[in-house]
Amino acid sequence: MRATLRPAARATVHLLSAAATAFGTYLFVTVLLIAATGTVTGAGIWLLPETVLLIRRIAGAKRRSPASWTGREIPEAYRPVTGPLRERLRTAVRDPATRTDLRWLAAHYAYAWLTVLVLPLWPVGLVVDGVRGGLLGSPAVVLPLIVRLADLEAGWSAALLSSSPEALLSLRVDRLTTSRADAVAAHGAELRRIERDLHDGAQARLVALSLRIGLARRAYGADPEAARELLTDAQEQAEEALAELRRVVRAVHPPILTDRGLTGAVRALAAGWGSSRPADARSGAGPGGGGGGGLRVSVRTDGFPDGPRPPAAVEAAAYFVVAEALTNAAKHSGSDRAEVELTASPKGLGVRVRDEGCGGIDENAGSGVLGIRRRVAALDGTVRVTSPAGGPTLIEAELPCAW
Repeated sequence: MRATLRPAARATVHLLSAAATAFGTYLFVTVLLIAATGTVTGAGIWLLPETVLLIRRIAGAKRRSPASWTGREIPEAYRPVTGPLRERLRTAVRDPATRTDLRWLAAHYAYAWLTVLVLPLWPVGLVVDGVRGGLLGSPAVVLPLIVRLADLEAGWSAALLSSSPEALLSLRVDRLTTSRADAVAAHGAELRRIERDLHDGAQARLVALSLRIGLARRAYGADPEAARELLTDAQEQAEEALAELRRVVRAVHPPILTDRGLTGAVRALAAGWGSSRPADARSGAGPGGGGGGGLRVSVRTDGFPDGPRPPAAVEAAAYFVVAEALTNAAKHSGSDRAEVELTASPKGLGVRVRDEGCGGIDENAGSGVLGIRRRVAALDGTVRVTSPAGGPTLIEAELPCAW
């Protein structure tokens, strides 16, 4: 009997939640009538976009209920209702998701009453199933109906609220357009940064090298000792120029990724953080380029494959996410510990970086998160940032790829 009561109670909670939503939709009829009247007369046509936004919120709340019951999310595919009134009206009327929500709302007025059947089923089920299970040892027959009723309600809601292929395609096009624009912007910023690094770093050192060699040539006959010192300086300048060029190359694609793969590169990056702070992880300088305290970084690669490797672009993006997140933790979090986790799934690669710092990341204040989002979006990936005030900070990235 206990095994029957537990799912029936869970189904009852789901049905009560559905009943509350149904009561709200019945009250919403008044808003719909006002909006329809205002639209027809033209006096309250501005109410139409706001009404559509309200319907979206109600439908969004309803999507979470079947998702929690079945474990399968119902994706949304809404076009943003923004801009002047004419554009807002056009979007509200032409968006295929609006027709989907209205279809569900109309059907919900009809099938929402099914939730009230849970009220008579409980007393009947406790008596009938109690007698059958306690005295006859037979399986329950009434209380399982509550579970089936919840399945039916969730199934109908999921079917009616599922976005149409047209809406999903439209949303996909919008996302790809945005990600392409971000990728172009990120590519342009990267090119400007490389050009600036070459101009301010390697080029300046090569100019100084040329000047010292010229001075050494002039001083060679008259003052060999001075010429020797100038050549020594020139050699140091050459070594610094080579280091600068290597840093620029690492910014494009760190060679360690090619040599050791993503796991080896990330472990090397984490090991370097223990002794010093990188001067500029975004440029690929790596640990050891600057001063400051160490950051103890632990790396987990449980379940990460040792054989097949993700594409080079995915590896580079994942490495960039880790380097940028660790740089952010060292500069802003105030924490001395961080965790990096790499996970692999049939659909892609997951990166997770966590620190126990002060939190409160501002993405528009030079935290580097915007760069992470653009880099990941260029590969059609997603980024989630959780950073409440007081910490901890968690940056998660999902990069789709084929293994």
